[in-house]
Amino acid sequence: MNRLAREKSAYLRHAAHQKIDWYPWSGVAFERARREDKPVFLSSGASWCHWCHVMAEESFNDEESVKLLNEFFINIKLDRDERPDIDRRYQQAVSAMGAGGGWPLSVFLTPDGKAFYGGTYFPPEDRQGRPGFKSVLKAVSNFYKTRRADAAGYAQQIMDTLKSDTLRAGDLHVSLLDDAVVGILSQFDPGHGGFGTMPKFPMPGSIEYLVRRFASNKNSFTGFAVRATLDAMARGGIHDQLGGGFHRYSTDEAWIVPHFEKMADDNAWLLRDYVHAYSVFGDARYRDVARGIIRFTQDVLSDPAGGFYASQDADVTPGDEGGYFTWTDDDFKRSLEGEEYEALSLHLLHERGSMRHDPSKKVLFIAMEPPEIAEKLGRPLDDVMKTIQRGKEKLFEMRKRRAAPFIDTTLYTSLNGMLITSYLQAYAVLGDAGLTDFAVKSLERVLKERVGGTTLLHSEGVIATLDDYVNLADALAAAYEVTGERRYLAHADRLMEACMEKFFDKNEGGFFDTETELLGARLKRIEDIPHPSGNSVAIMLMLKLSFMTGNQSYYRAAEKTLKIFSRSTQEMSIHAGSYFCALDAYFHMLQLTVEASPSGKLAEAARSLSGPSYTSILYGADRGRVIPCAKGACYEPVSVPEDLKALAAQLYHAVGEKHSQTG
Repeated sequence: MNRLAREKSAYLRHAAHQKIDWYPWSGVAFERARREDKPVFLSSGASWCHWCHVMAEESFNDEESVKLLNEFFINIKLDRDERPDIDRRYQQAVSAMGAGGGWPLSVFLTPDGKAFYGGTYFPPEDRQGRPGFKSVLKAVSNFYKTRRADAAGYAQQIMDTLKSDTLRAGDLHVSLLDDAVVGILSQFDPGHGGFGTMPKFPMPGSIEYLVRRFASNKNSFTGFAVRATLDAMARGGIHDQLGGGFHRYSTDEAWIVPHFEKMADDNAWLLRDYVHAYSVFGDARYRDVARGIIRFTQDVLSDPAGGFYASQDADVTPGDEGGYFTWTDDDFKRSLEGEEYEALSLHLLHERGSMRHDPSKKVLFIAMEPPEIAEKLGRPLDDVMKTIQRGKEKLFEMRKRRAAPFIDTTLYTSLNGMLITSYLQAYAVLGDAGLTDFAVKSLERVLKERVGGTTLLHSEGVIATLDDYVNLADALAAAYEVTGERRYLAHADRLMEACMEKFFDKNEGGFFDTETELLGARLKRIEDIPHPSGNSVAIMLMLKLSFMTGNQSYYRAAEKTLKIFSRSTQEMSIHAGSYFCALDAYFHMLQLTVEASPSGKLAEAARSLSGPSYTSILYGADRGRVIPCAKGACYEPVSVPEDLKALAAQLYHAVGEKHSQTG
């Protein structure tokens, strides 16, 4: 056993049996590197990462590779979920070398932590023009020994790329919203839905933005693009057709064959997308997909005592990618009766879902819809639908008997904040009180285990980053909007004030990702990667809190942050969807003073507006009414729930026209 056996991270502990002399991230490792004058090899990955497990099996358990690592390097293993701040910097460094990014991240450092060479997965031997890991180890060691000054100089150049460029603030025009739609739709794939080509990530920020813009202007092409994307993902193999929830991304352009890891953050944001799309389009499929995400996160990614886990691994064994989630024709025959097999084979089992390493294994995706199956088989549609549902339940029960992929049960503050908020937003639209109960229970656990005064932890013993502060504060604000309990609002206010003090750039605007410099840099980022950036969440939250608390410094900080990123985001397109959601909210947010019981029909109607509209809710004395305001103007109080939605739609357009000038 090596020293990783004592670590809290399950991913690090999984490497404890390896013969590599691993260190966790620590000053001790770098001190030894300086003392012995050796370069550092850093491997960053996560428990959900398929290729991390493959490289571990091929190279980290290989006798020759282990000997090279222990003799010529000081070796550090990093869990990118536990330390996203460190991983993010080295990802950027390796990308600056032209080697792309991803996991496992394999990077070689000078003893002062500066990267001079790196890549992602290396095969064990030279293969198809790619250097093998042993060849890399020998070449890097020789380069460091014979060209030490070159290594140090190049490393400094690479690390200098981490320093944030000076951002020039731009004006805020409502026309930027339409420009953003044009930019996002320029990358829309009309044949398969989604954006760009393979591999395809859902990009939930851009989906959310298009849903809201369609709710505002009813543009037919915007509606087509967002529905085509949501429908294609729902039909695809990226969507777990049996257990609900989504895998991380699709390896093909048609959303059929995914990378199989299932992540808390992906499912948190996609839950919001499908819930809000259901509220706008009224399509029952979106409601059902949302309920499937909820079922998956409750059954697999949550602790009954409260709190959400981080991820489910892609595989059970590295040699059988996606084996838990894939099916053969024989599997179907063993699991289903005659009519069920006949219908389910047409519905879900298709050659396009074949796995490359074993074509007999198929990813399930909706290859044929029930009406087509009914026509093909000459059976009533209702009968076919019941057969499909019964068959899916049987398949799901059979799957549960398989050895299941590992679940990382770490409770990360940022991920819990995302899912708690998503559950509360889902409650506002779907009306399932159980969602609020579990969200609040989870919130209370996070507050108890991760908060001490204004100090926040990312996980046990790990200091929080910007993402933790803003997503937890967002969850607290959402809990106030649902329950009306002012202690949640007060706690959100305190946490956001601490966040402003620790991370906000008081000179230029925008939030840094860490309290202090790490590896010589504090990063200030706005792009979705692919979940919404901390800065985008912070802007939206500050706009809400400025109304909820009356603290206008939040509004000024939100406006300043929007301006500092307004130029750079114009070229980011799908990677800045969450920023444009925040900009849309800046122009169009409805401020609702709910002078009614939080548990009553009027408050329920006010909360339901969060589907098509950006809203912020403040509770007042119960007078049986809601006072709607937007951008400094208030309107006649509303006492009838049905009248509130109609007024909200009218105000959205009115506010947009009123603020078409420079912000």
